[in-house]
Amino acid sequence: MADTVDMTVRIAELERRLADVERRERDERKVGSILRDLMPPDVRTHLRAAQKEQLLAARSFLDHWIGKIEKDDTPRGRESITVD
Repeated sequence: MADTVDMTVRIAELERRLADVERRERDERKVGSILRDLMPPDVRTHLRAAQKEQLLAARSFLDHWIGKIEKDDTPRGRESITVD
């Protein structure tokens, strides 16, 4: 009997937490919608272009270092060491 009560309490807590998560997601969508409505279309376009430029810069940075790593990974030729 105690197990059933514990399970019922746990289910009620999980349902409450799920409702909180769903409410939070709904509120975040409302805030995003309000912000989109407040910004003129040309501002949204400019911000989207700026975001794209940041991503392109990050890609360029990563490509540079990936190329450097690949270049350093090439097998080297023989090396002779003289021993006295």
